[in-house]
Amino acid sequence: MSEKNRDGKRTARERMAVEREKQKAAEKRRRTLIVGAAVVCVLGLAAVIGVVAANAGKDEGDDSAGPVVAPSGANGDDNLVIPVGREGAKSTLTIWEDFRCPACKSFETTYRSTIYELTDAGQLRAEYRLATIIDGNMGGSGSRNAANAAACAQDVGKFVAYHDVLYDNQPPETDDAFGDNARLIELAGKVQGLNTPAFRRCVEDGTHNSWVDKSAEAFTKGGFSGTPTVLLNGKNIFEDQSMTPAKLKQQVQEAAQG
Repeated sequence: MSEKNRDGKRTARERMAVEREKQKAAEKRRRTLIVGAAVVCVLGLAAVIGVVAANAGKDEGDDSAGPVVAPSGANGDDNLVIPVGREGAKSTLTIWEDFRCPACKSFETTYRSTIYELTDAGQLRAEYRLATIIDGNMGGSGSRNAANAAACAQDVGKFVAYHDVLYDNQPPETDDAFGDNARLIELAGKVQGLNTPAFRRCVEDGTHNSWVDKSAEAFTKGGFSGTPTVLLNGKNIFEDQSMTPAKLKQQVQEAAQG
């Protein structure tokens, strides 16, 4: 092979090698751009999520802005308890509930008459504490609005009666009917003397909304698994599969005698 041909082939190989290096470099740049774009998209999504979360938190804060106004007669830590029954009763039943919660309604249906019998007899003190977990799970504001309305009823000494009306007229869990203040006011008509201008104003203004929020926060911090959470002298009896109204009555009466 002549020197000229060898030089030509060497030059061609060199050109091919250079071209391959260019292609490798271009491919590397392309992969870098793709990865970089992907990272930007992820970071962008995170930023969007962060902004949405921040704005959501801001909106929630704005909606619940204002002083925490506890309903009349509320007591306990931060005045988050609505008490029913004699203060000196030897047994205390703490009931964490959500007015949109079907299991809470089931508990009420089963135990209501027994609880009222024992509180009327001075043997049991019931402490109602309000949560809003269904709003969080299903969306809407019915848990919160109903809790505020119940607190408004407490202001005029009609919590128990209105509490029962709310459960007796509870909508399906996915139906945020209690998010409509007009519905809550309509139901107040079932409680004699409750549907007054003062009550309507309390409901419509969300007078106790911040108090409800604080109660919901206390529920979350308490580490409870759901509503209802029912504690008899600090012991969770709702988790006791053997518990019945008769057994509850027996335990309370034994404590009263002791």
